[in-house]
This record gives sequence, C-alpha cells and structure tokens, in this order.
Amino acid sequence: MGIGSTLGEAVGYDYLGGLMFYQLLGLRFTLFHLLLTHISIKGMVFLEVEMKGNVVVPPDQLDPKGLLLRKGIILRLLEDIASRKASKDHGYYIAVTSLNSIAEGQVQELTGNVVFPVSFNCITQKPCKGEIMVGTVDKVLRHGIFLKAGPTENIFLSEKKMEDYKFSMTEEPMFVNDKQQSKMEKGSKVRFRVLGIKWMEWDRGFQMLATLAGDFLGPI
Repeated sequence: MGIGSTLGEAVGYDYLGGLMFYQLLGLRFTLFHLLLTHISIKGMVFLEVEMKGNVVVPPDQLDPKGLLLRKGIILRLLEDIASRKASKDHGYYIAVTSLNSIAEGQVQELTGNVVFPVSFNCITQKPCKGEIMVGTVDKVLRHGIFLKAGPTENIFLSEKKMEDYKFSMTEEPMFVNDKQQSKMEKGSKVRFRVLGIKWMEWDRGFQMLATLAGDFLGPI
C-alpha cells in the first residue's frame, strides 16, 4: 500500500521534483538491508531503495485496529527518514513510497514499547560528478557564488570556473558577462555541471563544486 494512499491528508507534504517529501522529525530506526535500483529523472540520479528495519512504537500509540496501527508505523518511518536526511552511499532521502510488510511486534519488557520489523521502499537522490543541474544563487561573494539545488544546499561556483564573468558591486553583488549581457545575482537560476562532490558526515549532506565550462551552461 502506498504512503500517499494510506495517509492522504493525515500527513503534510511538499512536492520536490514530482516526489513527495515528508517534513517530520526524529525517531530511532535501525536499517540493515538495502537493495538499490537506479532511476534517471531530468539528469539527476535517483535510487529506489528497499529497506528493512525495526520501528519502535510507544504503548500509548498502539491501537487494536490494524489500519490505525499501520498509519502509526508509517508516521514513524516518515519521521526517521526526515531526521536521517541523507547517507553517503545513497544520497538524500526524498520519499517513502510504500510499506511492504509488517512482521509481528515484540514487546520490550522494561519500556512497554513494541518493536515491529518492517520492510519499505524509499526514493533517494544522490548527486554525481559530471551531471548537469539547475540551482538557485543563495550568496554572492567576490571569489564566487553559493547555490542551492533541491536538497543540496552547499554548492560553490568559483569565479575561476565561470569564464568571462566578472564580479560587480553595484546596489547588490553580482557576476556580469558583458559579452552575453547576462548576470548572476541572488535568486538567479543557473545551469551548471558538477565538478566535485564531498560527503560531510557532521552535516549529513553533500558539498559540491560547480563549473560553467560546457555548452548551454550559465544563468537561465
């Protein structure tokens, strides 16, 4: 049963690249098995990941009705995916797409919590070196600009990697290309190529270096 059809309006969500991204926080969850399938969508690399793990449900959230219990487990999954944010191997967690199975729960004697082994599918997005992406300028500095693209919030485009663009400080800082009569300033959309990627464990995210070297790259 799909998450969207199961919960409907019970869970708030936004749309990110056509995929549901649930905005919930925090729960311990143990992942121990991953099966990957590559998906390509508009130049970005997505993974469909089958995960298995244990969901801990407090006794006050248990309900004898199976449907309500299923919804509670789904909510716990969404909370954990949001709190985990990303992993080095699989990229950013975008959406839980289906809850495949729920095994019989085991009661923890000391707490009364019930542990349910579950299997579910999740969509992740992982940036790859060489791919073409579109980002939004977040900051403009003399030595380059910082962009955001989807869940990736730390993308640096050095002034050395944007040929013919020069820094200009008028009312607002920007990079200007007089030959093409184009500019990049805060809020501009920029098509770029990924030059390098680094996983930051402390931030649970990726840092990327960008370049405008190539055809049809630059502000759009």
